[in-house]
Amino acid sequence: MKVVGIVGLPASGKGEFSRIALSLGIPVIVMGDVIRKAVQDSGRPLTDKNLGETAGRLRAEHGMDAIARLCVPEIRGLEAPLVIVDGIRGDSEVQVFRDNFPGFVLVRIDAPFGKRASRIAGRGRPDDNLDEVALKARDEREQAWGLGKALLGADYRIDNDSSLESFIKQVMALLEKVKGLP
Repeated sequence: MKVVGIVGLPASGKGEFSRIALSLGIPVIVMGDVIRKAVQDSGRPLTDKNLGETAGRLRAEHGMDAIARLCVPEIRGLEAPLVIVDGIRGDSEVQVFRDNFPGFVLVRIDAPFGKRASRIAGRGRPDDNLDEVALKARDEREQAWGLGKALLGADYRIDNDSSLESFIKQVMALLEKVKGLP
């Protein structure tokens, strides 16, 4: 099994990458779903504040790689030649995947701040009621988890600063390339 991790700042295009993969029949594990489930299990609403606090608490109590470690058994349970892991937030998470899945590939998705802010405004997720100040704070929170180091350690990079059609072409080309890697 080949495992491909996706890393990027909020609203850079990680979810869109995952939707493209799913449309091709490639299974996707969304790391944020672990956090969302923990918030829901606590009975709190899915807000950016609650998600951020829960992610921070899990990392503080169980290590910066806690969410990745929770995803490993789920990935191993899949019978697929290729699996996408959406939402890596730190270099310690990358290390967990590299240690557990030989040949792990990390893909960085970049998008300008203004485009990310407008995407968040249009997504309609409960945790997306962010203005530009709140988005900057979210970026800083995620950088504190090692996101910057994870971004620097990527094997591939996609610039998501153009049209959706251009992004889809880049993702499709990358997925074809990754499928062919040993």
